[in-house]
Amino acid sequence: MAKRDYYEILGVSRDADEKEIKKAYRKLAMKYHPDRNPDDQDAEARFKEASEAYEVLADGEKRAAYDQFGHAGVDGQAGGAGGFGGFGGGGASFSDIFGDVFGDIFGGGRGRSNRGADLRYTLDLDLEDAVKGKTVEIEIPGHTECGRCDGSGAEKGSTAETCGTCRGMGQVRMQQGFFAVQQACPNCRGSGKVIKNPCKDCGGAGRVEETKTLSVKVPPGVDTGDRIRLNGEGEMGLDGGPPGDLYVEVAVREHRIFTRDGRHLYCEVPISIVDAALGGELEVPTLDGRVKLKIPPETQTGKLFRLRNKGVTPVRGGPAGDLLCRVIVETPVKLTKRQKELMEEFQQTLKGENGSSHAPRKTSWFEGVKSFFDEMKF
Repeated sequence: MAKRDYYEILGVSRDADEKEIKKAYRKLAMKYHPDRNPDDQDAEARFKEASEAYEVLADGEKRAAYDQFGHAGVDGQAGGAGGFGGFGGGGASFSDIFGDVFGDIFGGGRGRSNRGADLRYTLDLDLEDAVKGKTVEIEIPGHTECGRCDGSGAEKGSTAETCGTCRGMGQVRMQQGFFAVQQACPNCRGSGKVIKNPCKDCGGAGRVEETKTLSVKVPPGVDTGDRIRLNGEGEMGLDGGPPGDLYVEVAVREHRIFTRDGRHLYCEVPISIVDAALGGELEVPTLDGRVKLKIPPETQTGKLFRLRNKGVTPVRGGPAGDLLCRVIVETPVKLTKRQKELMEEFQQTLKGENGSSHAPRKTSWFEGVKSFFDEMKF
């Protein structure tokens, strides 16, 4: 099968300059990179094809040979046939390309990565918004491509020149005895380019400070520690490099009623002594509204009541959790004289032969204490 034209692959004209070629390749590489398209053979093939085209067109000698003789002029030099490990021939190597586009993640390449830094933003949410989902707007301070120089760093009418110290490689070799050490070029700081007439707006950085307002769609069911990734919304890269990513980390505020544990919600429900002894019915709040909870007679403090499917539907799927209500029997306070008299009268009715049957836990506890003392022989 005949190879496609390299200019056609990158979508640029035959008189495109180095910046246009680099920008076109970066766009395709970011789109078809295997890390972003796992198990997609078509994307991998397009990625290799774009990388091969870039390797040839980004190198002046190879491009001249290709323009004159077509694919025959660069056969054996381009890396398409050799897969990821097949780039060769003295031009832009695989690591050079990816040091420029994706950072120094493959080792080697330029002395420093041009990719922008990833950013992190902590998003505080109420429990209701975390459970139900919400779209929020956030403001992110950072950098954006300089509009005056289009990210090149050079003033209009001028261009960055190839560094004379490293000849555009971004690295210099230092010989120390038997050892040769490569390091970032001190003249161009690893970029391979020198800007003699820097842009007046960005000072040659190719980017300017800007506060961005972004819309973040928070999916239902998120919890503290979950992260939302916004591709390409991080710091702008240097020398026209691609931006990093923005990671929005969720932090759910403490709720005045509910406590969350995974997909379940917990809450404490205070009830009176009368309701605990005789039973009753009360309304319990949920994130959807309210439900009635029946309290059976002789309910003890600490008893859990489960309201099924009134919890949280996890962000990664699965059934909704439950709402678990823990009953707390509340002792009345600030009693009147008459109320105290009635309580004392009630207390007298609990004494006698059948008194133990009215307070089984209390009776059991005192019996246990008595046995403990008898065994210890205090």
